[in-house]
Amino acid sequence: MRCAYLLFLGLLLSLTTEAVPQNCPEGFVSTNKKCKDENECEFENPICGDNAVCYNTNGSYYCQCELGYQEPSGKVNFTQEESKGCKDVNECSKMTDFCGPNSKCTNTPGSYFCTCKEGFVSSNGETKFYASQGVTCKDVNECSKMTDFCGPNSKCTNTPGSYFCTCKEGFVSSNGEKKFYASQGVTCTDVNECSKMTDFCGPNSKCTNTPGSYFCTCKEGFVSSNGEKKFNGSQGVTCKDVNECSKMTDFCGPNSNCTNTPGSYFCTCKEGFVSSNGEKKFNGSQGVTCKDENECEFEDPICGENAVCYNTNGNYYCQCELGYQEASGKVNFTQEESKGCRDMNECSKMTDFCGPNSKCTNTPGSYFCTCKEGFVSSNGETKFNASQGVTCNDENECEFENPICGDNAVCYNTNGNYYCQCELGYQEPSGKVNFTQEKSKGCKDVCTRDESLCGEGDCNKSEDGHECVCKKGFTNYGFKTMKCTKPNNGLLSQYYPEVPQLLPVMEELRNSFQKLSGDQDMSKRVSQMDGNTLLERFLNALDELLSAGPLNNNKKVTTVLEITENFLKVLGPLLSNITKSSACTEVNTLLWRDNAPPHGPFILSTSDTQLESHWETAAGDSYKGFAAVSLLSYNSLENSVNNYFNHIKIQEDETLKINSKVVTAVVTNPDTAQLRERIILTFSHLQPSDRNQTCVFWDSSLDGGVWSTNGCSVVSSDANHTVCSCSHLSSFAVLMALHEIKDVFQLKLITWVGLSLSLICLFICILTFHFVRSIQSTRTTIHLHLCISLFIANLVFLAGITQTQNEVCCSIVAILLHFFFLAALCWMCLEGVQLFNMVVLVFNTTVRPLYLMLGGYGVPALIVIISASINARGYGTKRHCWLNLKDGFIWSFFGPVCIIIVVNVFFFLITVWKLAEKFSFLNQDLSKLQKIKSFTITAIAQLCVLGTMWIFGCFQFEGGSLVMSYLFTIFNSLQGVLVFVMHCLLSKQVREEYARILTSLCAPQKKKYSEFSTNQSSKSQASRSIQHTGESNI
Repeated sequence: MRCAYLLFLGLLLSLTTEAVPQNCPEGFVSTNKKCKDENECEFENPICGDNAVCYNTNGSYYCQCELGYQEPSGKVNFTQEESKGCKDVNECSKMTDFCGPNSKCTNTPGSYFCTCKEGFVSSNGETKFYASQGVTCKDVNECSKMTDFCGPNSKCTNTPGSYFCTCKEGFVSSNGEKKFYASQGVTCTDVNECSKMTDFCGPNSKCTNTPGSYFCTCKEGFVSSNGEKKFNGSQGVTCKDVNECSKMTDFCGPNSNCTNTPGSYFCTCKEGFVSSNGEKKFNGSQGVTCKDENECEFEDPICGENAVCYNTNGNYYCQCELGYQEASGKVNFTQEESKGCRDMNECSKMTDFCGPNSKCTNTPGSYFCTCKEGFVSSNGETKFNASQGVTCNDENECEFENPICGDNAVCYNTNGNYYCQCELGYQEPSGKVNFTQEKSKGCKDVCTRDESLCGEGDCNKSEDGHECVCKKGFTNYGFKTMKCTKPNNGLLSQYYPEVPQLLPVMEELRNSFQKLSGDQDMSKRVSQMDGNTLLERFLNALDELLSAGPLNNNKKVTTVLEITENFLKVLGPLLSNITKSSACTEVNTLLWRDNAPPHGPFILSTSDTQLESHWETAAGDSYKGFAAVSLLSYNSLENSVNNYFNHIKIQEDETLKINSKVVTAVVTNPDTAQLRERIILTFSHLQPSDRNQTCVFWDSSLDGGVWSTNGCSVVSSDANHTVCSCSHLSSFAVLMALHEIKDVFQLKLITWVGLSLSLICLFICILTFHFVRSIQSTRTTIHLHLCISLFIANLVFLAGITQTQNEVCCSIVAILLHFFFLAALCWMCLEGVQLFNMVVLVFNTTVRPLYLMLGGYGVPALIVIISASINARGYGTKRHCWLNLKDGFIWSFFGPVCIIIVVNVFFFLITVWKLAEKFSFLNQDLSKLQKIKSFTITAIAQLCVLGTMWIFGCFQFEGGSLVMSYLFTIFNSLQGVLVFVMHCLLSKQVREEYARILTSLCAPQKKKYSEFSTNQSSKSQASRSIQHTGESNI
């Protein structure tokens, strides 16, 4: 069978092959040897595939996808070879809302359909529809289906396409969800708002729950803030207390207090009252009354001790008993206000409460008065009261039956007291003059009580008590009750021929003491000798000596000081407390005269000095019944002792000068070389100064008398005073240290720069005055030599002022400076003389050159020769090659300087005076007068410059005068510059010569002839016509 089938196929194929013509194109088949269209759409197997429609064409075909399908490439017409098959078109994916709002699109093979979402229905009532039909989906309102759709106490809310249920306010769902569906079987139950919180409606309120709601009410005693009884907690209503106490004034009754409480009130009785029912708190409706409480009947006294209680309606008050007082001073008080009644101290009310001469004694609740000792009461009672008018009268102890003072004593009554004094010739053992019975051992005979009472003399009783009769050679200086001692007249035995002015009074004092210590009859005759008169005579003699001028040597000073000390020491017992002053001295004296030695400090002063010491120092160990202290100040002695400083160590740049009055301190103590206690001397300065001060005394044992610092030191010092402490007595003073001006860099710089400029200017001046012929005259000759002198002086100053290593060279430098500075000043003086000749001596301007040279160089040379011959060592110091300041040698320069300045000032005054006279008349020589006037002004200016410089130089004596040093250095350094300015630059004629010289140097070619040159030539000739006067046009 299989074989038959294969044979059939082979036959059929052969027939077919033979039938197709070989030349028909594709899409055509041969039929009857003709090519006709082949219909591909009729193939057994559809050529276009599934879901496609085939369309035949002549010689070909094309396919199209059925509706709802699409070729993947997007072609509409395609063939089998071009296509991958028709795929279903998903219409639902074309757009999000393809079927319309609230609808859902469902795709099907080759098609789709629309349906409404759940909760929506189509507008045509169909379940499925197409988008092209215009059907819309409308919401289904589930809540309208039935009235109670969601259940009791619930609320249905429709939503697009759905709905939800919620419980009404005041209810909650049984599943705890806010939203639910009716199909869930959820129920709504009531919410108890009152159980949410304890104070839900607010303080003082009450919450009441109702189905689905609640309401608030205020508790009893409170009212709502909005006035409504019921309110809601969310309304912000508060419950305020009802103040029952404000309903009426006397709500609780008389004498009671109403106290409001939150929601209620209570009544209490006022202080001082108690309730009728015994309770502290009660209600106004109970009929309770308040009645007065008597505080004075309390078991414990309410007012305390020493007080009386007084009851009042509802209160009480206390008062202190007599003699007591409340601490605050109140009369009426309560327990709370008081600190208790304390005893009132009547004695403290006033100083004299009981009266004069009485004493007040306080007692608890009272007091009593007694009279002071020495007084008795007027009523005879020991104790009395101030209100009784009793007075205390003096009790006269001297009238007692038994004498209160004892034997040999006199009683003296005083107001409230008394005192006793021993009769003349008797003395209380303790030495007291006034005493009382309790402190006395009785009055004893003075002569028997103390055998040493009269010293070297006999004690005799007399009508006046006792007197001491001195033995020969001893004296009590005319004071009969004073101890007899040997007079210290040995100090007066020495003879001093150097000071004859003091000898008479010394002799008088010596004779007086011889009489005092002679026989008894003579001593009686001179017992009244006046020591003050002798002191006055001595001071007058001292004035006569000192007023004659400074003492010429230290030995004479020593003599004067020793005589003064001895005289005051011997005269001391005869003096009294006295102060005397004269032209040259001032003395102050203190005297102690008693059998008992003195004790304690004393101060003794003069106008410039104060002495502080102790009486023990003045009296010494061997007290003779008297002690005297004297302080004598010399008004001008410092001028005699201003040089004797050889034994005082000073620095190299220091000199010393007395800066206080010289004083002599004298005491009766014979041993004053080394005192137990140092004395204090306060000196006033002669010149206020903060420099170092030195305390010194005059030591007569060294070199005939010099100042020494041994035993003296400075305690303190200021500008006006110096306080010294010394361990001995003598004559004292204060020295001031003067410092030389130390080299200051600024001064050196000013000197070097200034002198260098001066040398240049002086050199120009010398060339000008020597070579410029048009200005030659006597005056320019003087100016030339003035400049030469200053030039050489400044040059030597710069080169040699500090060359102190070689003493000979330094002395030569000092001599040259001395000579040339004096020469410069002499030439300045000659200019004044020349101007004087021009104006006063009928304008005689000629001075012979020889006279000029003698005046300009001869006078300085003579001064230097004399100075060098007197004191060759005065040239050169350790610091500078200049004149020595010691021993006044500097005045060999400053003396002539001052004389030259005075002479020059004299000539200038005469010259100016004569010029003024001539200017007062209309003078044909007015032009010459004008020139001479200008000369005079220039010369006076020159004098001011040079003279002022050396005036400032004089002040270099003062240590530390730095300002004067600057002024001196500036003027000294710039004097050459100033001479150049005054005599060259300010001279019109000299300026013209300078201009001509500079023109010839800068433009040496010959100028063409012109009218101007003719005028200049004529001016030059006119200038030469007055060369004989040397006048310059300023």
